[in-house]
Amino acid sequence: MARAADYPPPFRAADFVGLPTDPPDEAIAVGVLIVGAGPAGLACAIRLGQLLGDHPEVAGSLGEVPVAVAEKGRHPRSLATLLRGEVAVEDIPGYGPVTDEAVWIMSRTRALPIPPPPPMRNGGNLVFSLSRLGRWLAERAEQGGAMVLPETTARTLLVRDGAVVGVRTGDKGRGPAGEELRTFEPGSDIVARVTVLAEGTQGHLTGVALDHFGLRPRDPQVWELGVKEVWRVPRPLGRTIHTMGWPLRSGSRYREFGGSFLYPMGPDMLTIGMVVGLDYRDPTLSVHDLLQELKTHPRIRPLLEGGERLEWGAKTIPSGGYHALPRRLHVPGLLLCGDGAGMVSIPTLKGVHYAVESGRLAAEAAFAALRDGADLGGYDDAVRRSFITRDLHEVRDMRQVFGRGFFVGGALAGVMAATRGRVSVGRLRNERDDGQPLLPVPAGASAERVEPDGVLTFDKLSSVFASGNATRDDQPNHIVLAERVPPDVAESWVNLCPAQVYRRGPVGGDGLVTVEMAPSNCVQCGAITARGGRLTPPEGGSGPEYQLS
Repeated sequence: MARAADYPPPFRAADFVGLPTDPPDEAIAVGVLIVGAGPAGLACAIRLGQLLGDHPEVAGSLGEVPVAVAEKGRHPRSLATLLRGEVAVEDIPGYGPVTDEAVWIMSRTRALPIPPPPPMRNGGNLVFSLSRLGRWLAERAEQGGAMVLPETTARTLLVRDGAVVGVRTGDKGRGPAGEELRTFEPGSDIVARVTVLAEGTQGHLTGVALDHFGLRPRDPQVWELGVKEVWRVPRPLGRTIHTMGWPLRSGSRYREFGGSFLYPMGPDMLTIGMVVGLDYRDPTLSVHDLLQELKTHPRIRPLLEGGERLEWGAKTIPSGGYHALPRRLHVPGLLLCGDGAGMVSIPTLKGVHYAVESGRLAAEAAFAALRDGADLGGYDDAVRRSFITRDLHEVRDMRQVFGRGFFVGGALAGVMAATRGRVSVGRLRNERDDGQPLLPVPAGASAERVEPDGVLTFDKLSSVFASGNATRDDQPNHIVLAERVPPDVAESWVNLCPAQVYRRGPVGGDGLVTVEMAPSNCVQCGAITARGGRLTPPEGGSGPEYQLS
């Protein structure tokens, strides 16, 4: 059986590590550089703004730009702590608290309700749009003095004498072969006394740092791919719904783990999504197409009928948990936080509160280093004492047990959840997603489960359009893949991608195929990195522009 791991991409982390190259008077100097304007990065910026506001003498020592946030795009418990009572969490733009919830075990035609297991209970929790929350946090960060640099990709980690001293940003205005176009703008060195990587899931420089500094844990990180849609509907949903079972298969040979969710977004909108572990073995499986099939279920279709799809999106979610956290969260000059460091709860697939808390703790560690010369290792100690580590330790083996199949894994996971991790079911190692042996592709097999009708179900290309994807067609390819691979590996990549980036070429005399790419379709979900390829940063400003999800 073919394995994608046997055909690694021609990628070297060392190619993305270097010394500063700009003359000192041309480099951009900042006090703290935060890479990523998601919840972790913006929480870090907000907390730094608070600390520097309380200690103006430290702010004055950091130059004209004490805090900068580099963001490649255009634009919970920890929140209450972060906002210091200045704003009530309930006043953040959102969709109110969860007042009712349901969990269904699905078959093709039925949905059996069960009492919500403890990890799936959301009563009283607030429902937020992550994109709206991000815009709100960005405003707070800028009010606190942070400079946000949109459409700025962090491409190279700047390292001198074993310490991180900043990043180099990516060039803009290059053509498909790397040639300089009329609009060419070279990247710049941004030098910083402390750099915080808060890039989110599958962060480029986070992966480079883990490799360069030997921070990868014994257990590999594993991932899940989530595909979701936002709908305007004629009737309010009124409750959150989680489902398990169909359209996934329960047999251990398929190794299909995941489920779906529906969340209300006020009286006239809802979001529906499908999340699937990327250690599955069927090369024809497509998470995008599973979501389309899910919407045809007799219990799901009525919730959407008469409605309109407004937005679509996809992203990977780290699910290796406690055992896949980096060996350390710091090196000299550098801190790692949020999803990029794997801070996500496996059974709930929630990590925003961990991202915010880790960003807050990173800010406090960076501030202590700037003010007192403290070692950044205090950040590791703070995370270890926090609810982040406690929560992740309680569910430390939750993901791994599902490698034994849905029913056995579900029973073992239930024991762990009921005892809050006090009863161990035996230590199981994470297995690399790209290391799974692929099942043979049956003749004539197709990932497409339903014919897209453009009303309830949709194809991949129309979904990319619904993401607001703004990638320039003639920029260099940012996806690194092995040049020739077995047909089953190529087939798995074609179906894996929710954005129709890959196409399988004909079989050659060596039995291998070339995979053709349309990189401008890419929504940067990161799935290909989990399954055998590697994303590098595209030009700043590329990718989806989510407004509602």
